Formats: sequence, structure tokens, C-alpha cells
Amino acid sequence: ENTFTYGITGNEAGMTVAEYLKSRGYSSRLVVRLRNTPGSFFVDGTAVFSTCVLKDGNQLQVRVAEKRSSAAVEPVPMDLDILYEDTHLLVVNKPAGMAVHPSQGNHGNTLANGWRAISERNRKPSCSGQSTVWIKTRPAFSWWQKTGSAPPFSPASGAREICREYLAAVCGKTDACGMVSVPIGRKEGSAIQRIPDPDHGEAAATRYERLLYNKNTDLSLLRLRLETGRTHQIRVHMKYIGHPLPGDFLYNPDFRYIRRQALHSVRLSFPHPFTGDVLIFSAPLPEDMTCLFPGQELPSFSHPETAPALPTASLSLG
Repeated sequence: ENTFTYGITGNEAGMTVAEYLKSRGYSSRLVVRLRNTPGSFFVDGTAVFSTCVLKDGNQLQVRVAEKRSSAAVEPVPMDLDILYEDTHLLVVNKPAGMAVHPSQGNHGNTLANGWRAISERNRKPSCSGQSTVWIKTRPAFSWWQKTGSAPPFSPASGAREICREYLAAVCGKTDACGMVSVPIGRKEGSAIQRIPDPDHGEAAATRYERLLYNKNTDLSLLRLRLETGRTHQIRVHMKYIGHPLPGDFLYNPDFRYIRRQALHSVRLSFPHPFTGDVLIFSAPLPEDMTCLFPGQELPSFSHPETAPALPTASLSLG
């Protein structure tokens, strides 16, 4: 069990305990779990419910019993590209084809297996398994929060503070820039595939800018930013506007130029869940995508100043 203490000040006064915790990055699911667990919330030493309204100067204590699921994960020694690690957080540059957690048919070749091996070797704390990943994207960023080290933080609940930028090769010459804003839903009869679904899908928006164009292969290199985080969002939206990703086995199985979906997680930034400092990570475009645009100068995203904001004018709805 871990106890976290927060001092309530200024604008935070008037919020309920549940509202305050969500503003701090606690996921809705965790808040519900805590609400259903007696003795989770205390204000100035007195047990309260999640509906308690906080006042300026209150001391809020939150007691969290960690759900330690990593004990069931088999440790598998492997080399992990660790971009950042401190007492609270671990950020990993995930290679293509590697899943984050074990699943049916894949119990050993995952990031969780690799980190479990490192944890046991170095006697480090395990991780709670939060992540932002695209399976088969190369490389993709994964971040894990170390168990018991900091208040639980959910990428979904803090989505507006998390900036995810991607590079993608798509078929055809796109507009110079634009935005696709079309809801996405699950395809009937499929557990995996998604489709544009204006009637029943969840809201989804993708902003894009064309960086390069190869007339010989008729491929465009796009820089994309997700305004939402739906499953297969980029792949579905690009196909919807007539520019699918090559090498995409689900939505465009054209493997002439690349053997996997031509999608790359290039930049990730988010506030540290404990200190609030903004962390920024980048990963260079891999070889199998750089070769799609020979002789052209590729953009760099190594530093904040090399990645200006995406255009906000002349946006087109898909």
C-alpha cells in the first residue's frame, strides 16, 4: 500500500476528491477502484468519500493498494533501448514487432518480460504497465510507471498533455496539410479491424502535414499529430481520405516497398507524473522508411526547435 499526500490550494478548492484526482492524472478506472475500497481517501486525517468537496488548505491523502501483476511475467533477458529512467518512470524505445505485455501465443518476447529480467538482476521495482505503443510501429515509445514510486498516472486521462507525433509514408500525393475528423468504430464481426463510423464510432481527429513526395513511387511522407488516441487511428483515417499506408496488412496489403506498415513514432512528450517537468523524446526514422525517399532531405525531430507546430490553417475535413 502506498500513501500520497496533496496540499489543496487556490483553484483546486471546490473540486471533489474524484475531480481533483482525475485532474492529477488518475484514470477513471483507478478512481472507481479507490472509491469502492474503504479507507482510500482522507482529508486532514478524516476518512471521506470521493464526493467530498475540497477546501483551500486541506491535506488530501490517497491510499493506493498496488495491483502487482508482474509476478506472473516470466523474466527473459534481452537488450532494451532505455531512453530515460529515474526513480518513478521508465521510457523505452520499442522495436518493431515487440508487444508490451504477454498475450495468448506470445508469452516471452515482450517488453514486460525484458524489464522483469532487468528488475530481478538489478533488484529494481517492477512496473505498473502503463504504456503508449503502436505494435509493429518502429520504433514506438513505451513508458512504464514504477510500482509504488509515484501517484498512478494514466495516459488516457492526461491525453491533452501528451503530444504524440508520427511520420508515415502514404500512397499518393496528399494535400499540403489538413485534418481528418471522422469517428472510428470497430468493424462488425472483427475483433481487430476498425472502420470510419460517423453514426456509432468514437470521435477521432488526426492533423497532418506533407513533408516529402516521391513521384517515382507515388508516396508522400507525412508528419501527423493525434488529437485523439483511437485504435488504428492513423491507418484508418489515411485510408479514408484515399491515402493508405503501404505495407499495412489490415488496410492496404501492398508490400512492394516495405514489409510492414510505414508508420513511425517520432516524438513523444508529456509532463512527468511526479515532478511535472515536460519530458521530450525522439527517435530517428528507420532505414526501411528512409529508403522510400532517396536523395531527399529528411526532417529531424531531435530537439523541440526542429519540430514546429503543425499548420492550423487550410485544414480539410476528410
